[in-house]
Amino acid sequence: MSQEYDIIFAGGGTCACLTAGRLAAADPSLKILILEAGPHIRNVQDHVQPARYFRNLAEQKEVFTFHVGRPSEAIAGRSPVVPSAKCVGGGSGVNFLMYTRAAASDFDDWERLYGNPGWGSSDLIPLARKVENYPGVTGILSETHGTGGPIDISTGNIAGDFGNQYLAVAAKYDSDRSFIDDPNDFKSCNGYGPWQKFIDPASGKRSDTAHHFIYNQEHNRNLVVLDRQRVVRVILDEGRAVGVEYADEGVDIREGTVRQAFASRLVVVSAGAFGSPSILERSGIGATEILHKNDIPQVVDLPGVGENYNDHNCLFVPYYAEGSDSLDDIFHGDPATEVYAEQWNKDGTGLMAANGLDAGGKLRPSQKDLEILGPTFTKRWNNFFVNAPDKPVVWVGTLSAYVLLDPPRQPGRKFFSMAYYTEYPVSTGRVHIQAGLNPYAPLDFEAGYLDDPADLATLRWGYKHGRELARRMEAYGGCFGPGHPRFPEGSEAAVDAKAQGPVAVSAPDIKYTDEDDKAIDAHHRLNVQTTWHSLGTCAMKPRDQNGVVDARLNVYGIQNLKVADMSIAPSNVSANTYNTALIIGEKAAVIIAEDLGIKGV
Repeated sequence: MSQEYDIIFAGGGTCACLTAGRLAAADPSLKILILEAGPHIRNVQDHVQPARYFRNLAEQKEVFTFHVGRPSEAIAGRSPVVPSAKCVGGGSGVNFLMYTRAAASDFDDWERLYGNPGWGSSDLIPLARKVENYPGVTGILSETHGTGGPIDISTGNIAGDFGNQYLAVAAKYDSDRSFIDDPNDFKSCNGYGPWQKFIDPASGKRSDTAHHFIYNQEHNRNLVVLDRQRVVRVILDEGRAVGVEYADEGVDIREGTVRQAFASRLVVVSAGAFGSPSILERSGIGATEILHKNDIPQVVDLPGVGENYNDHNCLFVPYYAEGSDSLDDIFHGDPATEVYAEQWNKDGTGLMAANGLDAGGKLRPSQKDLEILGPTFTKRWNNFFVNAPDKPVVWVGTLSAYVLLDPPRQPGRKFFSMAYYTEYPVSTGRVHIQAGLNPYAPLDFEAGYLDDPADLATLRWGYKHGRELARRMEAYGGCFGPGHPRFPEGSEAAVDAKAQGPVAVSAPDIKYTDEDDKAIDAHHRLNVQTTWHSLGTCAMKPRDQNGVVDARLNVYGIQNLKVADMSIAPSNVSANTYNTALIIGEKAAVIIAEDLGIKGV
């Protein structure tokens, strides 16, 4: 049985929902099909209530696929586990709701370094303004923020007082950096500020692309979303994409279980950094060696498919909290959760309307910090950061909860965490199929975490800087030892289980020895994890530079086939990736509308 459409989206994540929604709104007569491997999330409380995001992840719910990487000596022989979203709306429906925008120079790099006209900051910032509804946009805010767009932004929703304490300490402690009113204006860097969120300030609901681009168009019967459907491959006919094969999620592919849908105008692969290269490889588009090992006839030789895997490297370091509300009860499923849910259901306020990430800093090292980072970082600093003042090296901020699963949370205590992640890791990885046409089989995945020692140096600095801020905060009740490095006995840095209360802002910094640094590095190798920001595996680069798509998102060598999601990013961005995905989705809608002659996008 086959069906016919104008446009088919192979994947129903953040970009697919936005792009398809824009096209459907501009021309409701377009027959559009979205195929998504995961379930619908319309008005599901686990998704629309912001503070439930961590519980969804911790309980490994069906809205995630968990990709297990190859063991790596760089992370102490561990196999990293990287979740990717598997639901209508993709990451926009399950992420941490952090409104974090890239540096303008990130997009300028996409345009200038990789030859992608129309992808510079001057082209993309207007699209970032178009998609959002940002509160109180006047004066200088109007240069980079927009009003009236579908995606609501909040500048409040404070969980406890951790964010305010963090900013107060930073202002007194860190004389090298300043307060930034808007840390997400595409240019401000090396300072601290309150952190905006993808939360509707009026309703307290998560702001995702499924609800704001797809579910609000259910009256349009030409816009079809089939959930729990896994795309097997693109159907190709003489170098042209004409449709897709797909099957029920979780059902073995047998004779008769694979269905076909045909597209008269365009197929858009939009299954994310793991799904999109996999679909291309199963379609015969990829490196000769990979396809040969999987017994798939090659249609186009594109060795860049599945390469260039990028992420950010993240740690959450726990501290005891005194005297402030935290999200621990909600995050860990305690009975008090229902009290917060009742308040949210009543008026959309309270801790259930928060994400616990209320303040942070996009930081660049001072001369003193460069000495702390050490010689392994020098080359990276000189070659990449020195001449790009809007690029931060690390993000450091508070999270109003305990978020480690091992060791488990200590009952009866409240916590906050100091989170930090590398903004531009040097290390990269790759992801490829390894089971032929089977779309359910695990992928051959190498994350690449900490392969380059410069990344280890960056995390070391993040730990030290974050700890100095944390131990000066009013709520600080000591370090939770199992979540910190195992420093040598007698070290000044050793965690004192009996320590209570903050030190004075003027207190001297902890002095770390070489042995202490080794302990920090060992801790990071054992505990570094994904930041759920996977990108780059169908890179928008020239074909002779391992590119997969051109600046019009066309897959090299195939007509009527595009890729539109975070996999097209040619290089990393200094941001949680939802905002960048929104921009890519908006850009894809414009490109497709131009190509197909659709007006009003």
